[in-house]
Amino acid sequence: MIEEIEGVLIDLDGTIWKGNELISHADKAVAYLRSLGKRIVFVSNRGNWSRRMCHERLGRFGIAAEEEDIILSSTVTAQFLRKHYPLCQVWTLGDEGLREELRHHQVPLAPAPEDADFLIITLHETMTYRDLDLAFRAVHHGARMIATNIDKTFPSEHGNAIDVAGMVGAIEAAASRKVELVLGKPSCFMVEAALRQLKVPPNRCLVIGDSVESDIRMGRMYGMKTALVLTGNTKRNELKALREKERPDYVMDSIYDIVGLGKEIVQ
Repeated sequence: MIEEIEGVLIDLDGTIWKGNELISHADKAVAYLRSLGKRIVFVSNRGNWSRRMCHERLGRFGIAAEEEDIILSSTVTAQFLRKHYPLCQVWTLGDEGLREELRHHQVPLAPAPEDADFLIITLHETMTYRDLDLAFRAVHHGARMIATNIDKTFPSEHGNAIDVAGMVGAIEAAASRKVELVLGKPSCFMVEAALRQLKVPPNRCLVIGDSVESDIRMGRMYGMKTALVLTGNTKRNELKALREKERPDYVMDSIYDIVGLGKEIVQ
């Protein structure tokens, strides 16, 4: 099957690394795909990072990539706002990486929450009560809510950690308002950004990731081949409960098993 693939969309958390730890031989798996001439983009729901930050981490793990080959939910959020609301001002609930990506795409940051047209919610690993309250104030004064993604958890070196859904839930409950738009995987915004970079048709692409809800669903909706890795959110004992439309084409213990794809991976 690998011979039919021209472009590969690779997840990061739970697929390439867990927290600050590289998943065993993930760097070798990427190098192997490059040796076959495959085009690669890294597609992640990380909305609290900028592409620069992600590029630096890949480099520390010995994985070569151009910043343009990294598609984050912060990236597509910034691109969406720049294209459709070029004069809007935004307030953020999230770490500095989101604001860095917004500034890079020339999206204006509101000087105060009361001035914001949109509240952008992403993962906030250093969140305080004040951060939550300022975000609430933005919505209370009319800001519309956008989420970079609504994943419940992400895999870290300590196990599953709370993700953006927890931040979204807090603001929605307090403000009695709902998020209007989610821009991360499995949305069309992420896929289309990846395909623009790859310049490969969907039926010649493979998605590799650890999440059935985001990675596998995204691939299936676009007619891509899908490979689920068991190094992150999904465990083997959960596979039997998947509905037919949720099932990946391949199940791999880790991304390094991609090296054996030509020899047929047994699901």
